[in-house]
Formats: sequence, structure tokens, C-alpha cells
Amino acid sequence: MSASPPSIRLLSDPLPHELEQLASVLHDCVNGGASVSFMAPYSLDDAHKFWERIAMDVRAGQKALLVAEDELGICGTVQLHLDLPPNQPHRADLAKMLVHRRARRRGLGEALMRAAEAEAIARGKNLLVLDTVTGSTADRLYTRLGWVRVGEIPRYALMPDGEPCPTTYFYRDLRDEAQTAVAGRP
Repeated sequence: MSASPPSIRLLSDPLPHELEQLASVLHDCVNGGASVSFMAPYSLDDAHKFWERIAMDVRAGQKALLVAEDELGICGTVQLHLDLPPNQPHRADLAKMLVHRRARRRGLGEALMRAAEAEAIARGKNLLVLDTVTGSTADRLYTRLGWVRVGEIPRYALMPDGEPCPTTYFYRDLRDEAQTAVAGRP
């Protein structure tokens, strides 16, 4: 019997057990080599503290938090940063797209990205921006999903092991998708 496909949902008030699962995902990703702002070794306690801060922002409406769940619990996540300056009410930053190593290569990254785009449209956002390690699996995913590459900055960040890495910035104009959603067309 095969496992059911992961489901995606919005968390508006993350519960303690959900924060523990999110911490596990972040801990796995950083210690697995993902450059997502943290250095290895990265503790579960530090990951939990990070998610407690994010939960406050989610409850305050400054961030939207989407999660992917499988039979074992939360296995992926992505955020929309909504609290931007007054001259940018039409956009959001997409951040911390993470998939636990146990759940990779099952289409979760794409499902999370599509859900984040739909959530952005539902919140009146029609422009998304993100950055990622140049040449990474995520870089290839964003390109495949139609995100537009803006440019690369060398030595922008460090990998968890301390090695410098280049970062590529992307954007996605959602105006066509938003008009389709308003018109009720698939």
C-alpha cells in the first residue's frame, strides 16, 4: 500500500506540536546542507526558537505560513512575508521553502510554491520575490515553475559549513494568474 500524497494547508495559529515538527524540518534541512540563513551544527532548540518567532509574526498577520503534511506530520513549509513598506502593498517575499529529506522528490516543492502563489493572490499580492543558492535544486525548481531570474550575487551568503555561495534573485508576476482566479477560469 502506497502512502497518501502530502497535503498543503495554511497555519494561522501554529500549535506547539506543529512548531516542534517545523523545527524538525528546519533542523534536517540545515544539517543536510541547505543554505537557509543558519550554520551547522544547528540544534533543534535553535530551530524551535526560530519557529516561535515566526509564529508570532504569523499571528500578527505579518507572515503567511504554509505547511505540507504526510503520514508522519509536517514535512515541508514555505512563508510569505507580507509586512512590507507602504509603497509595496502589491507584493510579498517568499522565504524558507523547506522540504524534509524524508519527503523529497515527491513534488512537495512545486506543491508548496503553487500554494504560496495562490495564497498571495488571495491576499491581493501580485508580485513575489525570492532568493536562493545559485545552481541549487531550488534554483532549478523556480526556473521550471516560470519564475524570472533577475541576477546573481557572488559570495552573498555562506553554506551551513561556512563555504561562500552565490545567490540568485527571482520574481514572479502573478497578475495573469490573479485575473484568471477572479474570472473563475482554471
